[in-house]
Amino acid sequence: MKKKKFLFSMVFLLALSMILAACGSKDTSGSSEGSGDKGEEKAEETIKFMSILTGGTGGTYYPLGGSFAKIIKDETGIDANAETTGASAENMTTLKNGEGEIAFSQTDIASYATEGKLMFKDNKVDNIKAIATLYPETIQIVTTKKSGIKSVEDLKGKKVSVGAPGSGTVANAEQILEVHDLKFDDIKKQDLSFDESTQGIQDGTIDAAFVTAGTPTGAVESLSATEDVVIVPIKQDKIDALIKKYPYYIKDEVPANTYKLKEAVPTVAVQAMLVARSDLSEKVVYDVTKAIFENLDKVTHAKGKLIKVENALNGVGIEVHPGAQKYFDEKGVKAAK
Repeated sequence: MKKKKFLFSMVFLLALSMILAACGSKDTSGSSEGSGDKGEEKAEETIKFMSILTGGTGGTYYPLGGSFAKIIKDETGIDANAETTGASAENMTTLKNGEGEIAFSQTDIASYATEGKLMFKDNKVDNIKAIATLYPETIQIVTTKKSGIKSVEDLKGKKVSVGAPGSGTVANAEQILEVHDLKFDDIKKQDLSFDESTQGIQDGTIDAAFVTAGTPTGAVESLSATEDVVIVPIKQDKIDALIKKYPYYIKDEVPANTYKLKEAVPTVAVQAMLVARSDLSEKVVYDVTKAIFENLDKVTHAKGKLIKVENALNGVGIEVHPGAQKYFDEKGVKAAK
């Protein structure tokens, strides 16, 4: 009899322990039911670290990314960090490889990436979505007064930096030369970052450089401290031809007093944008989007003044991430027609 009672007690304790284990498992999951996808999204919602892919230290992306990283950390608790990179094209490939969470890009480069065109012909990127457009990315053809270069045509035969390998600046340079009936073969092409380009101009090892970045650009400002900087103008007929062939360009100018310029210089621009990996959860991207657009007063870079929520969907060119779209829907933001 005692043996039977002992066996009954053991069976009862075993059953009770199994029930308690099941309950404990249910509590720690945070959800009593749901698909594997929901489980993955839950994991993403608790993301602790975020890499923001930017550009070189002499451009606009890096300092702006630093401001965004601090805002994201302060507002969401995600430990965000701005990473130096080769900028737009490299950033798209890095996101494709899952080695970052969000990134800066030119709108044209993001479009090339998702459509598998130009530099992405054999490397289409199908895992990114837009967060928002930010500000114009001005194409600046930088030289100095002593170079004697006054027009795009004057670049023929000169040592000209067209941007770091993999950057969007390379495509901009090629297209601008194209509408002036020039090719890379017509110049002594150099593949340098913005910092390397302005240093090369200062040292006399190159004559000019294409710089695609928000103005004022740090590297060009540094150059203007010691040299008489010249921004080579693009004539209106060439601007019209460029926009007709490549509609993502817009007319722009480098304002007077920038780099000590006496007059505004006509040129063109694409737009800077933020993109995210499409597998980031709606909640994470919503929180990041809200944090940035509701704390723009904390952005220390001059370009922060040009970033406005009402313009965030203008010219994005690729599909918007559901998390960002949710925030813009709440704010009543729509793309301009």
